[in-house]
Amino acid sequence: MSLLVVGLSHRSAPVSVLERASLNTDDQVKLLQDTVAAEPATEAALLATCNRIELYADVDKFHAGVAELSTLLAQHSGVGLEELTPYLYVHYEDRAVHHLFSVACGLDSMVVGEGQILGQIKDSLARAQELHTAGRLLNDLFQQALRVGKRAHSETGIDRAGQSLVTFGLEQLSAGTAVTDWARGKKALVIGAGSMSSLAAATLARAGVAEIVIANRTQERAERLARILTEGDDTDVLARAVPMNAVPAELTRADVAVSCTGATGLVLTAESIAAAVEGRTGAPATELDGESLGGESPAEDAGERRTAVKTDVRETPLPPATLGAEEGCPLDLASVEPGFSLLGESAVAGIDAATLEQHGTWVDNGTVDRREHADRVVEADAELITALAATVASVGRVPELRRPEPVAVAPRPEPVLFLLDLAMPRDIDAAVHRLAGVRLVDIESLAEASADAPMAADVDQVRRIVAGEVADFAAAQRAAHITPTVVALRTMAADVVASEIARLEGRLPGLDGKHRAEITQTVRRVVDKLLHAPTVRVKQLAAEPGGAGYADALRTLFDLDPETVASVSRADEDSEKNGKNRGPA
Repeated sequence: MSLLVVGLSHRSAPVSVLERASLNTDDQVKLLQDTVAAEPATEAALLATCNRIELYADVDKFHAGVAELSTLLAQHSGVGLEELTPYLYVHYEDRAVHHLFSVACGLDSMVVGEGQILGQIKDSLARAQELHTAGRLLNDLFQQALRVGKRAHSETGIDRAGQSLVTFGLEQLSAGTAVTDWARGKKALVIGAGSMSSLAAATLARAGVAEIVIANRTQERAERLARILTEGDDTDVLARAVPMNAVPAELTRADVAVSCTGATGLVLTAESIAAAVEGRTGAPATELDGESLGGESPAEDAGERRTAVKTDVRETPLPPATLGAEEGCPLDLASVEPGFSLLGESAVAGIDAATLEQHGTWVDNGTVDRREHADRVVEADAELITALAATVASVGRVPELRRPEPVAVAPRPEPVLFLLDLAMPRDIDAAVHRLAGVRLVDIESLAEASADAPMAADVDQVRRIVAGEVADFAAAQRAAHITPTVVALRTMAADVVASEIARLEGRLPGLDGKHRAEITQTVRRVVDKLLHAPTVRVKQLAAEPGGAGYADALRTLFDLDPETVASVSRADEDSEKNGKNRGPA
């Protein structure tokens, strides 16, 4: 197994970068096709959600695979590789399996424990199967990830640790008030009729809103969702569908609006929201702190600050690594524990942080001298100590770092319009954050709010489940690797038996059918008994860590034809493809 994952998520990148790197459906299809067309990859699957873009592949060369997948992600996202690199992470072999299983269980979600990711993994597998980019490894991996995720939700209380992004967003909108109390009697506008919009509409209906209006570019889908809501047994909400051009008028009637479309541009501008507020209140919408509508929002400022910090971590950057070559690399992949994970510059270099400096020196023929940088740090520390000592000598103490006095902030007026933007890229202009009378919750503000969310004790139990499932998956893959060799060995033994029986019939032509059948059965039993213990034991040994060499030993000991083994593997792959490409479990 040479499973490689290259990606970025809300944990590694600011929302502004995720937003720019998001891929539409056509881009996703082209990325998968280009990945399997590239030399290092034989299989590919893409997990693209609001919070992550991850490219999974079965590669035959690690460094070349990292380079190719990183380049393809940059090309298809439209974000330059140099800009994208600091936010990329790499997971390899067992660590890649562990990552996907953790994602499937909701451990890596913005809201820990949310179950919507299972549907997204299922859709990713279905797309890869439809495009025939998923082979045996990725089919097995994604199918097992779905089973692990379902097991985590059924055997633990991980659902109590978090909820769907929709529920979490509504909790942020209600600002401490119970969602059912906050939503009761409100009029809601839902823009979009996809899976996330449908979930939002159903959640609002269960929360007790009085009316839901569905707006969608395809009128038929909006009407179908409205009909489902109206006919539901668990709610008595009034639901109706409207065309997209009716959104401005509906905004003046709505108390809360949720938007999640696949649009590449803004669906609701700050001006349209200001007009809606004015239509509701009869007074022009004002901005907070007298800022202009075209400025940057606090959320955008925070995102840029995070970007600046992330890209300026190293004062003395190392030279870029040569990604394509395996020979001479100081990282001995064979000696590394099965599976590892890397982040940012070191991820794209294909090595861990501890050997990144060595790798850079190797690439640049030894021109990196970190001692000079260390000397500069020592000098800076010495200057700081000298300055502090002088201060102590003059005033008798080291000055305290006092916090600035809090700045008085005018209270924000109570909102008359609540907005929830769950789209990536965003549907609602971020400048709306500055409009008085409006509360906007979007992906970026959800990411900030979820950073401090408490995690339930059940998370530890899920982590144990994931660890056990990863070990079982790795053992199954190693055992499967030796199966074609075992099948080829038994095929060779059957051919030997058939040849010897034919030779016996030539020497004893008068042998009757009954005796010939008994002799044939006896010889087959002898061969089966001789092969049984070794083949069972070799499968057990191959399933253990480091057991990959047993297949080679078996081929060498019995002088098996490599082409026979390869033909068995191809037949198994064809069988897997025909069976599993019908759709995910």
